[in-house]
Amino acid sequence: MADVRPLRALHYALEKTGGLQPVVAPPYDVIYREGRSALLQQSPYNVVAVDLPLTDDGGDPYQHAAETLARWRAEGALVQDEAPTFWPLQQAYVGPDGRPRTRRGFLARVRVDDYGPGRIRPHERTHPGPKEDRLRLTRATRTNLSPIFALFSDPEQRVWTALWSATEGTAPWGETQDPDGTVNRLWRVEDPAVIAAVQAATADTELLIADGHHRYETARVYAEEIGGEGPHRYVLMCLVALEDPGLMVFPTHRLVRNLDETRWTELRRTIDADFIMTPLDDVQQLPPPENDRIELGYIDARDRRPYRLTLRDLEIADSAMPERSQPYRRLDTAVTETLLLKGALGMTDEQIDHLDGLGYARDDQEAIELVLDGEYDAALFMAPTPVHRVHDVASSGESMPPKSTYFFPKVPTGLVFNPLSE
Repeated sequence: MADVRPLRALHYALEKTGGLQPVVAPPYDVIYREGRSALLQQSPYNVVAVDLPLTDDGGDPYQHAAETLARWRAEGALVQDEAPTFWPLQQAYVGPDGRPRTRRGFLARVRVDDYGPGRIRPHERTHPGPKEDRLRLTRATRTNLSPIFALFSDPEQRVWTALWSATEGTAPWGETQDPDGTVNRLWRVEDPAVIAAVQAATADTELLIADGHHRYETARVYAEEIGGEGPHRYVLMCLVALEDPGLMVFPTHRLVRNLDETRWTELRRTIDADFIMTPLDDVQQLPPPENDRIELGYIDARDRRPYRLTLRDLEIADSAMPERSQPYRRLDTAVTETLLLKGALGMTDEQIDHLDGLGYARDDQEAIELVLDGEYDAALFMAPTPVHRVHDVASSGESMPPKSTYFFPKVPTGLVFNPLSE
């Protein structure tokens, strides 16, 4: 079972940095060079300097990150707690669907383990490039800089009840607001009784990685490299209950380009054979609602009219993926990948992994515009994936196709760090 523990966190000295707002950043994989520069203009201590390190002189960026982290500690911008603590986190946000919600979780350290039943489960396939980058950064800094986002089952909300009893009515330790408007509020809990209650509530739980697969697999490799016991056997996580009312999964839409006449013909032939194609009144109807049918939204640069594609029969998915579990065969992303991307368009796993002729969009309007402006030839709109379906696929021992889930909001980097050495 998962081993969830408090951590002696390394964190910013807020009186030195002017609060938490100037020093946090989005996860490294959604930051571009321009965004990195803007973050560093907020504060020379912004976490992006070490989580996405760059050098101007051609030096080793990972060593530069380690030296920067050490300098911040020497300057008093970073301090480490003496007592082990849990860090409750509330994220008040408005989702892509326009509805306000609050998601609740907590930051902790979790023992690194192999994937498997009763322990840790992945839900998406990963790519080798990001893992090598994160491994080199971990070796140099010997610190978890960014939390993995993971889910656990807590139908009675025992964990949040315990944590909230220690924080209700108190001001948060730190507060930030993301560019998208999400407000993050963070507390510290070091009460031994509360810590014991949280550990008891998570003692028999299984964890499902929602976001951060590359970082988790990096942590496994790093732990084995070091060997033996010690802090390196644990990794920083933000844990959220599957039953939390603020937990939502939003869709990521598929875009395809470079379609020659043969591929256009094969795409339409497959759609006609396997799907019922229904015209829609407006492009705003393209994203399908969450339901038990396998439905896609479709628009292309030739016809420029919106359609709903409904799989004619579930047997089509079963026949196309006989080696897959039933939960996997009921995913719209799996049906899209198997029948349309690989089947009709002949894409390989390598092409999909490296975005060769493929793109993604999380914003409905962006996907529409990319097709109507001619940047892509066609767009396939996914429905939101219910959390229970993500769990069912993971429990069957399978990983979903890339970008099958979009957990929003992201957990900021820089809230706390987890040292991996004494």
